[in-house]
Amino acid sequence: MARYTGPSCRLCRREGCKLFLKGERCVSPKCAIERRPVPPGQHGLGRKKEKEYGVQLREKQKVKRAYGVSEKYFRNLYEEAARMKGVTGDNLLTMLERRLDNVIYRMGIGSSRAESRQIVSHRHITVNGHPVNIASFKVSQGDIIAIKENKKSLEMFKSLKDGKPVMPKWLEFDGKKLSGKILDLPKRDDIDLNIQENLIIELYSK
Repeated sequence: MARYTGPSCRLCRREGCKLFLKGERCVSPKCAIERRPVPPGQHGLGRKKEKEYGVQLREKQKVKRAYGVSEKYFRNLYEEAARMKGVTGDNLLTMLERRLDNVIYRMGIGSSRAESRQIVSHRHITVNGHPVNIASFKVSQGDIIAIKENKKSLEMFKSLKDGKPVMPKWLEFDGKKLSGKILDLPKRDDIDLNIQENLIIELYSK
């Protein structure tokens, strides 16, 4: 699968907002949006106002890049969300939030979704006691997410025992046990990214 391998901060500048792709750097003065809040490229300052299609496209790209998913996966997810009961936009964002790599990020185990995806792919995580290395695995209410017993001594996980990370109300995490639980399925109000999902639905509905 094709994956973007260029500078992560360039993506934030292109979308004009923080996508939190670099962990701690995104909340520091070194953040690219803070230092140079213009689109990348030599014509960044002179770009014209985008038309309706451009606005919708940018919103879709912003969400795709924030969660680190491909166009094919995102389109399939939209079609699945459209078949479900309820509001399509809410369903789409909820399914993205339920991805295992996103849950690991929300629990504070990984500093970014990219790092969390790597943690999952390296088989450091178990779901209900079973190792899972699929980043797109969708968690369910009541699932127990934990770091594998033989991986708890790794240096990258030691800092988790010292503090309690801030996380959405639908999750809980015990730093001493290095395990957490899915208390409830995420709702639209639990998603802190500035997303106008109606623009994405309008784009795909054409």
